[in-house]
Amino acid sequence: MSLRLNNKVCIITGTGGSMGRAAALLFAKQGAKVVGCDINPCATEETLALVTQQGGDMVSMSPCDLTDPANCAGLVDLALSSYGRVDVLFNNAAMAYFGWVDEISDEDWYRTIDQEVNLVFHMVRAAWPALIKAPGASIINTASVSAWASYKLLPGIAHSAAKGAVLSMTRQLAMEGRVHGLRANSISPGLIESNQTRPLLKDPVWSETMLDKIMLGRMGTPEEVASAALFFASDESSFITAADLRVDGGTSSW
Repeated sequence: MSLRLNNKVCIITGTGGSMGRAAALLFAKQGAKVVGCDINPCATEETLALVTQQGGDMVSMSPCDLTDPANCAGLVDLALSSYGRVDVLFNNAAMAYFGWVDEISDEDWYRTIDQEVNLVFHMVRAAWPALIKAPGASIINTASVSAWASYKLLPGIAHSAAKGAVLSMTRQLAMEGRVHGLRANSISPGLIESNQTRPLLKDPVWSETMLDKIMLGRMGTPEEVASAALFFASDESSFITAADLRVDGGTSSW
């Protein structure tokens, strides 16, 4: 079988985290040349080592704060200097801060918007000139099931607003990119098992309530999210744009 991303140059943000690392490993395994970044240098280097150990081709930039447009431009420059083009931009990196509407601080509200919405815009704007030159290029943005549904135990007013904005931004990017053959789609993960969520399962009230929202009765894995991103990055999705794929185990459907 041919590799699904053979020689595609793929920028993946947040490769030090659970989903970013899973995507870097999977994309590289499928033949991509991966350009990664993370704000955590140690985690970034660990991912780079894992990709290299499996025979993959990857370069990384860290520490990389994507709320700074200069770092976004630097990441694109790294892709171009290393591989000569950009075929895929997977905006995976994000950070949310939580609080109920009458409790969340102004600082946490604005930090969430900055680290879940603004960094996507900055990365797209930096990569746009390279993407529109690449035949069949693809933008993949990470939204969330929180853009579609609410959890009664999750004080996610800022997170829901930010990820709803990512959904709308993606549709607009698909419209603007159409004249260049550039596709833009989003992924909406549900509750995904990670270093952040795994400890919460020890709380029986939290665990029972949150898992009861999932039709499949379990959390998803970073690898399952990465597989959805792989589909949008590959030519298999060449007639799909402005779409959102909910990787949520059925959470938002009942």
